[in-house]
Amino acid sequence: MHQHRDHALAALTGLAIGDALGMPTQSMTLAQIRADHGRITGFVDAGPHQRIAAGMPAGTITDDTEQAVMVAELLLEGDGRLDPTRFAEALIAWERGMEAKGSLDLLGPSTKTAVQRILDGVPASEAGSTGTTNGAAMRIAPVGIAVPSSDLVRLVDAVQDASRVTHDTGLGIAGASAVAAAVSAGIDGATRTEALDAAVAAATIGADRGHRVAGADIAARTTWARGYLPTVPESDRFGTVSRLIGTSVASQESVVAALALVALDLDPWQTLCAAASIGGDTDTIAAMAGAVLGAVHGPDAWPAGAVTTVTTVNHLDLGPLVDGLLTLRRRG
Repeated sequence: MHQHRDHALAALTGLAIGDALGMPTQSMTLAQIRADHGRITGFVDAGPHQRIAAGMPAGTITDDTEQAVMVAELLLEGDGRLDPTRFAEALIAWERGMEAKGSLDLLGPSTKTAVQRILDGVPASEAGSTGTTNGAAMRIAPVGIAVPSSDLVRLVDAVQDASRVTHDTGLGIAGASAVAAAVSAGIDGATRTEALDAAVAAATIGADRGHRVAGADIAARTTWARGYLPTVPESDRFGTVSRLIGTSVASQESVVAALALVALDLDPWQTLCAAASIGGDTDTIAAMAGAVLGAVHGPDAWPAGAVTTVTTVNHLDLGPLVDGLLTLRRRG
């Protein structure tokens, strides 16, 4: 049980570390990142080309971690079930709070569309019929902590319940299922390879859930990327991820990019620095990779100084959330 807790806490901490490493580079091109920062090797302030997180200091998290914490809190409130209406209300309140602070770090495109549909009177349980981006995947790690990996169908059921409000499509659910399964498998003692195998299997199940939207198959793309990226010379890997896999908010790009970087079997900290340096949706790619790597490797994955920085700067107290989620897991 102590191992479960250590690895679950490292998963949420890794999500936050990846998010904070990618904060200053999110939505920027490779050229802009190189001009502002070179390559990311640690926490840095937002630079002159950063618009979404303009002025944010080094180590600051973004919506990825904040919404993952929201999901965890709502799962505990709902005794393992994420109530669609409560989740919709929480998302609306979160964005209004961000707007009041003058932040541009607001809801992503799929979540924004779903929230607007809810405000327009569409039932919360039906609002996510067009959501295909990575918003569900970025905040799904708490579901991976709360549900064991031994029954992937049940795990994908829980992922779909947590994604229905904003991402109730095959693409949205497949991407979130891949991340949740890798996290859950890691907590259960899986190696990196085994966790990635679980991710592919869960993505295959998730692809047949929700509303059908055309798009590349996440399980197939992940299988291809896992085999191809290690064959690319190290000096060209960043460019290959950007050109061939893609780093946009599309689930079939960013989720696959995160899992492909995990598959390189680099040091976890180096993996997240690489994810924060490749351009595009860097904070989300690094956050998803961080959640998986933390679950697989446990607390040894992260430098103590990085853990202290990200928890102190953002006033994060993840331990009680992890304890509650693991109580749900044991009951499951």
